[in-house]
Amino acid sequence: MSRLHRLAAAGAALTAVAFLSGCSTTVHLEPAVDANNPVCAAVSVLLPENVGGFDRVWTDAQATGAWGDPTIVLRCGVEPPAPSALVCTTLGGIDWLVLDQEDTRQRLVTYGRDPAVEVNIKRGEEIDFGTIVDKLSKSIQSGLSPATAKCTDRVEFPVG
Repeated sequence: MSRLHRLAAAGAALTAVAFLSGCSTTVHLEPAVDANNPVCAAVSVLLPENVGGFDRVWTDAQATGAWGDPTIVLRCGVEPPAPSALVCTTLGGIDWLVLDQEDTRQRLVTYGRDPAVEVNIKRGEEIDFGTIVDKLSKSIQSGLSPATAKCTDRVEFPVG
């Protein structure tokens, strides 16, 4: 293959990559403080392609996952929460603290796991929070560090 043909092939390949990357959307997220923890790498490879009817989208931050526009965001490596009077529930075999509700989003964080995982779900749409967190829990459970604490007073969160 002549040098001219190699250059033309390389140019065509670069053009194709640029064209195809223009078709995908990357969601900008901030990584958690401990996102480089090896546990977060194990969690990241276990994230499902679809959650609650929302397809996974690309993110630009380590140890994160997003689904929808993003309707659902997961970050591994957040600060583990201290014992709290917040609502605590068990979904998919994992204890979650339900953090104070925001106007547009609901946040949950794993309890008794270091590093902790945070799930942030958009409100205002017909979203089944319990089913979403249950699916994520079952997907990532084998990658998490063992629990060192458990909820003492659980609130049942409907699933399905």
